[in-house]
Order: sequence, then C-alpha cells, then structure tokens
Amino acid sequence: MNIKNHSSSCVVWFEHKIKRSDREKLKNQRGCVLWLTGLSGCGKSTIANMLEEKLYEKGRHTYLLDGDNIRHGLSSGLGFSEWDRLENIKRVAETAKLFVDAGIIVIASFISPLKKHRQTAREIIGSGDFVEIFIDTPFHECVKRDVKGWYKRALNGEIESYTGVDSPYEKPEKPDVHIKADSIKAEEGVKVIIETISGANNKLLV
Repeated sequence: MNIKNHSSSCVVWFEHKIKRSDREKLKNQRGCVLWLTGLSGCGKSTIANMLEEKLYEKGRHTYLLDGDNIRHGLSSGLGFSEWDRLENIKRVAETAKLFVDAGIIVIASFISPLKKHRQTAREIIGSGDFVEIFIDTPFHECVKRDVKGWYKRALNGEIESYTGVDSPYEKPEKPDVHIKADSIKAEEGVKVIIETISGANNKLLV
C-alpha cells in the first residue's frame, strides 16, 4: 500500500459481534445524548452535574462531557474561531456517539452558540438519540453570576469573540426541553429533564 496515497477509501468498517442493543440490554437502558446548551454562566454545568448525580442514584450508566474539560484534551489545540468552534462540536458529537453505541446516557454541556452547531451534533449523533436542552438564563443574570470575570473583560474589550457580547448566541427555537433557569431552581430543572426523557413518548431511561 502506498502510504502517501492512503485515504478513507481504504478503510473498511469493522462490524462488532456485540451490538448496541446487546449493551443496552445489559445496562437496562437506552443510550442517548442529553445536550445542554446556553450562555456561559447560565447554569449548564450545575444542572449537568446534578442531573448525572440523580441518574447515578437511579442506577443509570452515564458520562458527563463538559465544555471546559474537553478543551484540556480532545480539543486542546482548538481556538474560538467559527471553524474551531464547529470542529470542537464535531469532535464532541463523534465521541458522544461512541458512548451511545456503548449504551451510555451522555450529558453534554456546551455553549454551542449557533443553530448549525447543534444541528451538526444532532446529525452526527442521530436525531432519535439527541435531546436538546436549552438552559435559558437572561444575559444580565449570566453576567451577574460570572465569578471568573470573563464577561467583564469581554464588555471592556479585553476579550474578543465572546459569546453573548460580540459573538452571537442563537437561542434554540424548539428545544426538546426548555429550562427557564431564572424562574426555577436547578433541582427543579433536573426534575423536569428526567420527567421529560422518561415520559411515555420517550422512555429513554428504560
């Protein structure tokens, strides 16, 4: 084989004897991705952590993919340009898809500011396995919660392309779950999420 001319056309998909359905049966649950989106400071990480804790208490097999943590490893070489942000989402989605195939409930906490970012993630993972959860918190409240001071620096012009300041955040038009975090507590938001994904029309946790 000529290594220089090697391409994806030379790669053949390897079929596993153990299928996703086998792994899900073993875990007594369906693999899926609970994708939390919202501005920095909206409460995504807090809700994501509480959500995983509650699912763990229910005996569910989960894994939490956090935006900041991912950039320490999988996406450590990426910046915050439009291309970099989309590439980050693609990498996360492909990783989450592998977890879903393993029968794991994935909780993904990412700003994912643009509609096309979230649509790309949905297409990679598969619409039937993707639950879009919008953590809806007013901008002024996010700024108020900003203990790291990133919003202040962005508003002072010290940081460029900061989502919500000089870089857009496109709110989901029809999220699967809409949490208005300024009017309910995080614990209540987690309860709403679990009730929604466990409902008669979903049964994702069964």
